[in-house]
Amino acid sequence: MTFQVDHQDGLFYRQTLFDQAKRVVIKVGSAVLTGQDGLNLEVIANLARQVSFLWSTGREVILVSSGAVAAGRRRLGVHRNSNEELKVKQALAAMGQGLLMQAYEQAFAGHDQQVAQILLTHADLSHRDRYINVRNTILTLFEFGVVPIINENDTVSGQELRFGDNDTLGALITNMIGADMYIMLTDVDGLCTANPADNVSARHVYTVATVDREVEAMAGHTSSMLGTGGMQSKIRAAKMVAACGGSSFIGPGRNQEILQELFSGDLVGTFFLPGSEKIKSRKHWIAYVLRPAGYLNLDGGACRAIREHGKSLLPSGIVEVEGRFRVGAPVHCRCPDGRVVAAGLINYSSSDIEKIKGCKSSEIEAILGFRDSDEIIHRDNLVLLEDTAAAQEL
Repeated sequence: MTFQVDHQDGLFYRQTLFDQAKRVVIKVGSAVLTGQDGLNLEVIANLARQVSFLWSTGREVILVSSGAVAAGRRRLGVHRNSNEELKVKQALAAMGQGLLMQAYEQAFAGHDQQVAQILLTHADLSHRDRYINVRNTILTLFEFGVVPIINENDTVSGQELRFGDNDTLGALITNMIGADMYIMLTDVDGLCTANPADNVSARHVYTVATVDREVEAMAGHTSSMLGTGGMQSKIRAAKMVAACGGSSFIGPGRNQEILQELFSGDLVGTFFLPGSEKIKSRKHWIAYVLRPAGYLNLDGGACRAIREHGKSLLPSGIVEVEGRFRVGAPVHCRCPDGRVVAAGLINYSSSDIEKIKGCKSSEIEAILGFRDSDEIIHRDNLVLLEDTAAAQEL
């Protein structure tokens, strides 16, 4: 069974994971942090108190925080517009980010806790050296006893630089630093089997063992009033964290004692268990951080070889090339049914692959005049992607 609704099921395992969690990432969304009057300072003060409590127990905590655009919107008196231009949102973020950090600085100062701001775009994580630099900065802040507060750099982020939502950003940070747990605080109580407003038999889901299509279908039963990340993005984030061996939680951020209740064993929200297999950090970077520069459409034999037997991708299994990319670029591989089966780093450019697709490796040099590798993607640079929809949206 992939999920449990019985409030006793999974309780012991949940508590064990909370007890063992020494490094925690907490994401809090706009729906929790803001109200009609802009930033909700009472919520921020309460969050600072709870995070400081976790630090006092010897845990390292990162806060991934939304709220900059909402704060800027309130300060400048700009009403929400569904057709709002990107430059307006960027200006609102520029105004609001300072207000957001000022609120956190003041709130944490009351608990003698220092904080530091880190603003990121997707480009900061898609380049391996910058990815490692961000990780080293966070770990160094831990050594100084400082709480890193991370947000997307909305002031400069165009569409191609965006993470999409802070749920995804938080999951990437969780996996980057090897955190044990990812906590997503939102304006709903958790995942339900159906919409409680429409179905009296709807039940709260307390524990999810595996995020599969049945669990993903439940994401449509909940919604949030603010922010860009709905329940679907949170479930995708939990799946990403599970792939690297971490656990996740979705629960009510307005609950004044939510973090203490979680770590004390109270059964609230929805808990996602770690995956049974843990992928390596570099393969996580390939699968979840890098965006595909193109696609390779494979035949059935090639799909079976990489999916079932862990083989490298050879030119003979490629039917079609989509996109233009250079050597070393990230690409996704599709099976004949359209499902994305894997992500990987390519050994040949798209123009060269067009010439050698369907051919044997022994024919590469005769066709191209050189042969840098027998494989189009070596298995060391190839990562299976089990869920097509999630892979395509990352």
